[in-house]
Amino acid sequence: MKELGHWINGKHVPGTSGRTADVYNPATGEVQATVALASKAELDEAIAAAAKAQPGWAATNPQRRARVLMEFVRLINRDMDKLATALSSEHGKTLPDARGDIQRGVDVVEFSIGAPHLLKGEYMDSAGTGIDLYSMRQPLGVVAGITPFNFPAMIPLWKIAPALACGNAMILKPSERDPSVPLMLAELLTEAGLPPGVLQVVNGDKDAVDGILDNPTIQAIGFVGSTPIAEYIYSRGCANGKRVQCFGGAKNHMIIMPDADLDQAADALVGAGFGAAGERCMAISVAIPVGEETADRLVEKLVPRIEKLKVGPYTAGNDVDYGPVVTAAAKQNILRLVQSGIDQGAELVVDGRDFNLQGYENGFFVGPHLFDRVTPDMEIYKQEIFGPVLSTVRSETYEEALKLTMDNEYGNGTAIFTRDGDTARDFASRVNVGMVGVNVPIPVPLGYFTFGGWKKSGFGDLNQHGPDAFRFYTRTKTVTARWPSGIKEGAVLNFPTT
Repeated sequence: MKELGHWINGKHVPGTSGRTADVYNPATGEVQATVALASKAELDEAIAAAAKAQPGWAATNPQRRARVLMEFVRLINRDMDKLATALSSEHGKTLPDARGDIQRGVDVVEFSIGAPHLLKGEYMDSAGTGIDLYSMRQPLGVVAGITPFNFPAMIPLWKIAPALACGNAMILKPSERDPSVPLMLAELLTEAGLPPGVLQVVNGDKDAVDGILDNPTIQAIGFVGSTPIAEYIYSRGCANGKRVQCFGGAKNHMIIMPDADLDQAADALVGAGFGAAGERCMAISVAIPVGEETADRLVEKLVPRIEKLKVGPYTAGNDVDYGPVVTAAAKQNILRLVQSGIDQGAELVVDGRDFNLQGYENGFFVGPHLFDRVTPDMEIYKQEIFGPVLSTVRSETYEEALKLTMDNEYGNGTAIFTRDGDTARDFASRVNVGMVGVNVPIPVPLGYFTFGGWKKSGFGDLNQHGPDAFRFYTRTKTVTARWPSGIKEGAVLNFPTT
């Protein structure tokens, strides 16, 4: 069986703690590898080595650092199929979806290649008599990224690329559920020319997280995961004087207006609700049609689309729509929530509870589910299900639909489908959600904008990637300079006289 360790000082290193976790193939339910879980001592050693490597990397000019990232992009594209296969085997995503996971991470690496421009400071001469003012952006030192299982490539790349481009060293603690791809990315970065120690990949569980939070060398922490963990990391990290950005869970609503193209809306809901088995923080899990007629027509269009979804392992071909969820526990929690919806009076229009795939009976597959007539007091509405379950909440008016979206405690993403520009502009202006789609179901900005949720979906002042990343991973130093009068006229051979 494959044994996965850590990536320390530019090479694979076995774990020494004696503790490991199982890495499953979610399609078969079988353990395919074990991953080492770092002790505090192992983590501290990795951080200390990163601290030694960081000054040399920071002293490397930004253009040379960018060239390492340029080569990194080339190597990722060279190994795209290998990376996607490893990702799919541990997460369960289809191969096209795995490639998309990697590509959205590459987008941020490509943006970070522009670091020389993004790191420029400001300058003003003669701000006062003989006084010049200028600023410079400097790296923080050693920073950390704690990343989730649902995007094993994208989120680590969102953390690694801007942090390294700014001249920091990074400690990456990826999810122990699918650790292979982060280790492979570290290999490629070393091949691209990154000095040993500048990126350390330390696998672990809560002990490693707490070690990162408490280690005084770590200057900043970026996290993506569930809201309870985001709150925990944010509060403890800030209490320890660190710069922290944390992104949590979501319950993303999509409003469908009576004038919307319902075929387009139905296609969008199926893709956004069931892609990656619903294991996306930007998945649409709540559809809010406005008006009974709109709701009836929408559900009528959704049912055949959902019923024909092809669920299977990534090895079954590129026409598979989604694969298994990541663990048996995740599957059981999804089915528990589905049952709670039935018990609380929601109408289960498409029932995927009895889904069974021949030859993969032990896999973590969950059939697609569609609920209608869900109400805000139900557990399936209030909780993030993180599975292939779409809930329809009917509303009578646009204002009621908007209020539902705004009253929800999460504020990651939302969307509206309409042909009316006035409604769309009003929605985009008023809704208290970080990322808004207008006739776009998954409004994830490209790498040169920023990604971040509001309310209980985001903690901290700055978002991920885009210009915010370069603000997060640097400190601004401002210099006020004044020079005494010097000799401008050249050599003076006579004694000065007064």
